Amino acid sequence: MRVFVAGSQGQLGSALVHLLKDRVAWSGGREALDVRDAQAVRDAVRAAGPDVVINATAFNKVDAAETETVEALAVNAAGPWHLARAAREAGALMVHVSTDYVFDGTKGGPYEEDDVPRPLSAYGVSKLAGEMMVAASGGPSLIVRTSAVFASGGSRGKGGSFVERILARARAGEPLRVVDDQVLSPTYAPDLAAAIVTLVESGARGLFHVTGSGSTSWHGFAVAALRRAGVEAKVQAVKARDFAAPAARPAYSVLSNRRYLSLGLPALREWEAALADLLAR
Repeated sequence: MRVFVAGSQGQLGSALVHLLKDRVAWSGGREALDVRDAQAVRDAVRAAGPDVVINATAFNKVDAAETETVEALAVNAAGPWHLARAAREAGALMVHVSTDYVFDGTKGGPYEEDDVPRPLSAYGVSKLAGEMMVAASGGPSLIVRTSAVFASGGSRGKGGSFVERILARARAGEPLRVVDDQVLSPTYAPDLAAAIVTLVESGARGLFHVTGSGSTSWHGFAVAALRRAGVEAKVQAVKARDFAAPAARPAYSVLSNRRYLSLGLPALREWEAALADLLAR
């Protein structure tokens, strides 16, 4: 299996490249390939001759997407379309990674793949559009929705991953205020990468939810990270409305992994066990 990995400098992309090793036909970040450029994408995929194209790119600055909507759509919707069309022409499987933010958080229980998406933000709209573009591309595809991906080396635009930002601010003695009314399932990038590869190898097609097991709030995630890292710091629990962030987030975006598990595949680790693994490195 030869795999083309777009977005290999991010948390998930890096984990995929590390896992796949010599099965990587091509990998690169934004500097190597601008997924907004249809011809550049087509040329890169054709030259690599992959069996699988994985899109791990994303415009993931949720608040910025409210004003940079054109850019968010270009990366999160047009980009997947270009990759999917190039994959189809190459006879390759297209694998696209999406988000729990396509839901509005009002269900009151874990979201299934068949639940109707109702994104609250421009970011969520752009990611849902990307899913639709991939599904409409005409080639074989696998779409994986996930949640709160964490690892080392997070988005430079965000100043690192959530865990990295919390630890850095705590060590600098900065006050920590984190929302406790948004519940999700943190997902460790290496675990997600392994699950994606397993899905591909199993011949899975269509839409799957894949997240770390268990759920917590952002506040609970921050407290756990500090405790596991041995950093003493107080984290004030606040409500989302107190931040008045430009983009609305779902209050409860836990995803059901039932379809994934129905294939006989193993559940991903509990998020806190994966967090302990990250911080022990």
